[in-house]
Order: sequence, then C-alpha cells, then structure tokens
Amino acid sequence: MNNQPNKAKITLEQWQALIAVVDAGGYAQAAEALNKSQSAVSYAIQKLETQLSLRAFKLEGRKAVLTPVGKTLYKRAKHLLEDALLLEDAGEKLAAGVEAQVSLAVDTLFPTDRLLAAIEAVSTEFPSTQFECLETTLSGPNEDLLSGKANLAITAYPPPGLLGETIADIELRAVAATRHPLHQLKRPLSWDDLRKHRQIVVRDTGIRDNRDAGWLGAEQRLTVTLGSTAIRALEQGLGFAWAPCYYYQQAQGLKPLNLREGSSRKVFLQLVYADRDYAGPATRALASALMLS
Repeated sequence: MNNQPNKAKITLEQWQALIAVVDAGGYAQAAEALNKSQSAVSYAIQKLETQLSLRAFKLEGRKAVLTPVGKTLYKRAKHLLEDALLLEDAGEKLAAGVEAQVSLAVDTLFPTDRLLAAIEAVSTEFPSTQFECLETTLSGPNEDLLSGKANLAITAYPPPGLLGETIADIELRAVAATRHPLHQLKRPLSWDDLRKHRQIVVRDTGIRDNRDAGWLGAEQRLTVTLGSTAIRALEQGLGFAWAPCYYYQQAQGLKPLNLREGSSRKVFLQLVYADRDYAGPATRALASALMLS
C-alpha cells in the first residue's frame, strides 16, 4: 500500500507561465511580465505539455493561440493561482496574530445603534485594531466583500458561493408625509395611484450587479444615496417610499400609506465572512458581537 501523499506534477510557476503567455499576449511579453528569460517561459510551457501529454498552445502564424484543451487549463489555472495568493495572504495575516484593521461592509438598512454597540464592545477587547465601516446599499456590500475590501459584510444578497447567517429582519413600510396627496384620497391605494406620484429610492452603491430593489416604475423618481436624505425628502413631501420602521417612526410628520396590498415588506440581512476559515480573532469577535447586539 502506498502511503505517500499525492504530489502535483505541475508547479505553480508553470501554471503562472501559461497564464502570463495568454494575458500578456505572447512568450516575449510574458517573459518581461514575469521578469524571466523567454527561454525559461518556453521551457515551463513545454514541460507542462509533456507532463500532461497535451498541447496547450498552437501556432497561428507567429502567434501562440490556446487550443480548446488549453482554454480549459487556462481557466482552471487562473482559479488555482488566485487561491494560492489568497492562501499566502491568509497565512501572513495569521502569522501576524491580531488584525491591524477589520473592515465591515454594511447595508445602511442595518440599525446604526446595533452597529456602534458591537464595535464599542469589540474595540475594548482589541484596542490596537482599527475598525472600518463601509456603509453601502443593496449589492454594494457584496462587491466590497468579493474585492477584498471587507472582512465581513451585512447584506440582503449574499454572493454566490458564500453562506450567511441571518442577523436582522428589517420591516419596510410604505410611507409619505401626512400632507402628501396620497393621504388625501381617504381610501385604500392601488399601484395605479402610486405610479402617478414621485417615488423616493435609495441608490444601489454597487457597480457590477446594480439593482433597482423596491422601485415600482413610478412616472417620477428621486434617487438618493443616503437613507437620511430619503427620510428628509419624505418629511418635505417630495414623494413616497418604503422606509425602515425605525427610521420613519423617528421622523417628523410621516404616516404609513393605506395600500390595498404590499404596504409592508421584510428584508432579511445576513452576516457573511469573506473567508471564515482564515478570519482573525478581531473579525470573529466583531461577528459575534453583531449577532448578539
């Protein structure tokens, strides 16, 4: 019985050479990007092809082009290299002990009091760690998490491949200023009533997966970035909106709209780690404090 551990035939350096040839546009450019000789890059690719008994590239004129098999290898190699870099980064962080900084991407729907209470509790335990709050909306927390800007995220839409734990369910109510024309109709309101008036919407701060959550397609629309601005616009009678209950209840002169249906909805916010396995002690402590707050 062979108890020897499995050993990879191909080194990361060889996969890196394959990626560089594709991304840089040729062997000479790849050699320059990797700070190696062109012969070293060519040898790495030839050895890879020999060890796997396949052809990753074919020549078209004077240009090396990926074969169909090579395209598959290239995609897998990109993931492999990304994982290796993440592993190195995680190792460096763990070797350093407690994190110097913990970043939390948080949807602005999450109650500010809970957020600050959790940070206060954890900062006492980890006085040398700096805490950063990236306040975003809709797909914004996901982008900060996936780009490496955030260690944790509080989001209504966890990214594919990452699991979260429900941390808050936020009730949104359709509201408008008491003097708004919709309140003067004195009857249950329909979608047709709403669409004739301006809807106030909070902008999605994400770029790649921008959402229009909650927008009804009203004829007029006012888009703002901050929830506080939306509440102020509501107070001034500029339109209607679905607002968190704890927001509008503290505002001046706002009243829930009498809708026939859909007057309230719930948003379930989840706490998601960028990488739970390699989360440092301060990150884990902040996650626990947020769940308990």
